[in-house]
Amino acid sequence: MGAFSIWHWAIVLLLIGVPVFFAVRSATKPSQNPAALVGIGGWLMLLAIGQALSPLRTLADFANSADGYQQLMTLSNGPLAVYGEVALNLAFLALQLVVLVSMLRRSHRFPQLFLLQWLAIPVVFVLDTIWVASVLGVPVSQVLVGNALAAHIVSFVLTGLWVAYVYKSVRVRNTFTRANISAQIASAS
Repeated sequence: MGAFSIWHWAIVLLLIGVPVFFAVRSATKPSQNPAALVGIGGWLMLLAIGQALSPLRTLADFANSADGYQQLMTLSNGPLAVYGEVALNLAFLALQLVVLVSMLRRSHRFPQLFLLQWLAIPVVFVLDTIWVASVLGVPVSQVLVGNALAAHIVSFVLTGLWVAYVYKSVRVRNTFTRANISAQIASAS
């Protein structure tokens, strides 16, 4: 039962391969009117939903880690390890919220902030792992339990696909520009 069967690979292929296929297929078809591709719609809507849910996922990870934090608090230097990990995760949560707000405000900085958030995924993971291992004085292999590494790799790869979309998409380019912000301000008054 511990092996990764062919059915698991088929499900992974379907979950990742089908969206990637349609994304590539839609990217290769030229739009009839590229200027009409403005606003949060199409594939950008999926990204917006994911970005809106990402802070909730981070908070859920906090809740799931509460028992582990309780156990760490009893160890020597445990509170220091917990506070450091919580501080790193709160910083990442703050970054996720900044990216979300910039996306909702259609800021021209959104693509750069989204790229920064993507790069922060492995940085936070590595810093957290090194912090906990060094403060507790244990090998890194004891800190990396279960599928923690695999989950972060999957998150990094999937977010990387969205980063590629953000930098390639005509809709993203039309939606997150300085000119679009000026037009929105003019139409609001």
